[in-house]
Amino acid sequence: MDFSWTDEQTAFRERLQGIIARALPADWGEKSRYDTSSAYMSEFSRTFCPMLASEGLLIPHWPVELGGGGMDPFHHWILGEEMFYVGDPRSYQYMNVNWVGPAIIQYGTDAQRREHIGRIASGTTIWCQGFSEPSAGSDLAALSTRAERRGDGYVLNGSKIWTSGASLADYCFLLARTGGPGTHGISVFLLPTKMPGIEIRVVPSFMGQYSFHEVFLTDVQVPAEMRLGEENKGWTIVRSVLHNERIGQPRYMLSMRVLEHAMGLLVARGEDTELARARAVQAQAGLEAARYLALGVIDRRAKKLPVDTSTNIARYALVTADRLVADFLCDFLHDDVTADIDPLISVGFRRTGSTGLAAGSAEIQLNLISKHHLQLPAVA
Repeated sequence: MDFSWTDEQTAFRERLQGIIARALPADWGEKSRYDTSSAYMSEFSRTFCPMLASEGLLIPHWPVELGGGGMDPFHHWILGEEMFYVGDPRSYQYMNVNWVGPAIIQYGTDAQRREHIGRIASGTTIWCQGFSEPSAGSDLAALSTRAERRGDGYVLNGSKIWTSGASLADYCFLLARTGGPGTHGISVFLLPTKMPGIEIRVVPSFMGQYSFHEVFLTDVQVPAEMRLGEENKGWTIVRSVLHNERIGQPRYMLSMRVLEHAMGLLVARGEDTELARARAVQAQAGLEAARYLALGVIDRRAKKLPVDTSTNIARYALVTADRLVADFLCDFLHDDVTADIDPLISVGFRRTGSTGLAAGSAEIQLNLISKHHLQLPAVA
């Protein structure tokens, strides 16, 4: 593929940069702490995203008939790069436009599209995902939250863990078991988070203010109209979602900024030793490799090629690159890391804890690479 940007794509990036610079307050770093899960960032997104929508920049990759710009996947990726460079002021609305909305567009009924797509496209609603469970984790096929058919609807019982932004969200994209074990008995539900029987508890975490939650579902009565797609056929939707989620955020952009800032601090202090410079170059190389692998995935999307293991490889490269930056910070700016004063240094370290777990753990990615890319035999 050609890694150079077209004049149109460059102009699109420059326009984005100008709009972002005008929209963010001068003390953005101090207020936001670059924490997507913070209450401040979430509230900011409810004015920032409608502004993006008015500029035609919230869903530029969506079809024109659905309010989008009909742009190619590279424009969408440029949008993600520029957003993530400043910590992503869309907060959890990035999930709305990256995969929740597209999943509803593809698999939803006309009524579901009318109910949800307008809100998502206007930037006025926040979603969370109810996937992981205490006994399932990244193995989504092992989930045990149950949706029992009762008359014209379902009754949901079970619990979810992680569920980033749940206490901030208006809706939850939730997986529940409606059939037998394995991937063939799973269905997807689109639930308002304020439904009776849903309890959300914040779990304190160093990764972000509201990044980690427990969600308990007790006799939650759900009409069948809230099920997305066919009963027991949710795994097809999940696979589509995970493909978009695993390479849905250009995490390397903020890490590149963190690394540059860290080296600037070392230079200013006269502590940019030969070892520090060598390690910085190593981390930078990892970030660049992750970027180009991610762009390779986007290129496949643009060419409408089928999903393959390049997504898993790119995801693992992102994990590795983030860890190189975090290790660099711990080895050469450890006092700054523990002080938790500089927001860029803090976020560069904190985010590493979630990079290797979110969207399928690093170990899951390695298993998929081993099985489907390297075609290695399973080990008992």
